[in-house]
Amino acid sequence: MIDEQSAHLEIAAAMTEVAAAMTGPSDLDETLQVITRCTVDTIPGIVEASISITTKDGRIETLAPTGPLVTRADHLQYELGEGPCLDAAVAEPVVAVDDLAADPRWPDFGPKAAALGFGSQVAFQFRAEPHVRGALNLYALEPNAIDEDSVQLGSMFAGQVAIAMGWDRQDRTLTEALATRNLIGQAVGIVMERYKLDSDRAFAFLTRLSQTSNTKLNAIAKALVQQTNDLSRQ
Repeated sequence: MIDEQSAHLEIAAAMTEVAAAMTGPSDLDETLQVITRCTVDTIPGIVEASISITTKDGRIETLAPTGPLVTRADHLQYELGEGPCLDAAVAEPVVAVDDLAADPRWPDFGPKAAALGFGSQVAFQFRAEPHVRGALNLYALEPNAIDEDSVQLGSMFAGQVAIAMGWDRQDRTLTEALATRNLIGQAVGIVMERYKLDSDRAFAFLTRLSQTSNTKLNAIAKALVQQTNDLSRQ
């Protein structure tokens, strides 16, 4: 339970840092670098992250890589014309790979990525209509390291990239994840005001309540926000 609570606190802290970077006086490159770094720091198993951006003239480039190895992996995909980040940037909303070395979708890129040390990968699309698209790319060392939680958390960070760039994500998973995040943020604010706690302790309060009542965190947040709204209307 303590480890799970610590994980929740790390996620909350990371999202707070990203939000601060997006609202503070910093440039876009710095903001995107904060997002990719926080993504790696927050999602278990993810060791590298980057952002692939297409341009109106058909070029694709990497922004805010967390290291030279991920830049090499991205550029391999651009050179070979195949790979998860390329597919996400130009076609699919979410592209996940359980085992890069063995996936038949990318017979050239997969083994080369495995040779670099990567075992699995997931990429999330965002876009600026009508032409420009991009993807947040997450890499793990081990095969089968991308699970449902990785996808949900990755979607949240992809949403931050899209917002920072003024773009839109076309993925229902992201919409739901962002709605949940906003709802939890409202609940944290209510707990902070009601019990005079800071944000970390308020979030910990909600996670403990979720665990002890065996109720999902978003359900706890929804009930608390609804209760507060009902009281305010009385």
